[in-house]
Amino acid sequence: MGHNYAKPLTSQVRMERVLSRLPEDWSVRIEREPGKGWRTWMQPPTHSGQWSEPHNDLADALEEVWRAVR
Repeated sequence: MGHNYAKPLTSQVRMERVLSRLPEDWSVRIEREPGKGWRTWMQPPTHSGQWSEPHNDLADALEEVWRAVR
């Protein structure tokens, strides 16, 4: 019986995965507000941009807005 368990993705791996998938013509902003956490904004060229909700983990903010605008 083989044991082929997937390793959980770290925050860094999740962040790299989202950033590597972003097309060059998309606009991206990353902000950290004191006491509120990370927020990210993305805008594809033919759509309006969108901000994420504040997150303690930057990868969570990137994933949220990536899912919303693609």
